[in-house]
Amino acid sequence: MTPVELKTASQSAAEAISPEALALWHAKQGNWEAAHNIAQDIHTKMGSWIHALLHVIEGDQWNADYWFAKAGRSSHGPKEIDKLWDEIAGVVLS
Repeated sequence: MTPVELKTASQSAAEAISPEALALWHAKQGNWEAAHNIAQDIHTKMGSWIHALLHVIEGDQWNADYWFAKAGRSSHGPKEIDKLWDEIAGVVLS
């Protein structure tokens, strides 16, 4: 599955891939709380990166910066949400 396909996938298709993909799918569908709940349970650098994205979406840059640091990634601002989602999805789905 590609990031473009994930954006329009059914929930069952996203669930079949990984929790990371499912969190990203929920984020793209506007289901912030569901995405956040999933990301909180992913205790890896990837989970932290997804968690950072979610706080950028939320508009909580201070919290996002904390999660970017835990992920070992550079901070991104709100103007880069779609680009960041695509970057994370590309890594998750590779």
